[in-house]
Amino acid sequence: MRSWTVHLPPGAARGSVPATGLKQPPVLIPEGFSFWAFLFGPFWLFRHRAWLAGFGVLVGLVVLNLLPDPYGIAAALAAHLLLGFQGQDLRRWALGRRGWTLAHVVQGQDADGALARLLQAEPRLLPLYAGEVAR
Repeated sequence: MRSWTVHLPPGAARGSVPATGLKQPPVLIPEGFSFWAFLFGPFWLFRHRAWLAGFGVLVGLVVLNLLPDPYGIAAALAAHLLLGFQGQDLRRWALGRRGWTLAHVVQGQDADGALARLLQAEPRLLPLYAGEVAR
């Protein structure tokens, strides 16, 4: 089973799920290695709206590519590997900077299983997902 952190949008109290007032559903972020972050680097961060982290990684990779060949390639590979391991944490950091709060930690085999466990623990969130469940 994989652990997922649940982040509530800005305006929600830390550790609580309000019955009303949330306009966006919570974001579930998995723990562990991200193959897509390893493969696509800063572009993966841009896709997840982690702009500051993405630009920082992009600048770092450009600087590493200026190193001589064997060292530059090894350093860039190491940077991509590090991003694969820390990419989800950078997403959490970016959400925190935008005012999102960590509300829960749930476990599930995949995103759907984690969402099912979240909705079982916090049924007040069900109206936010009613439109997605019907699709």
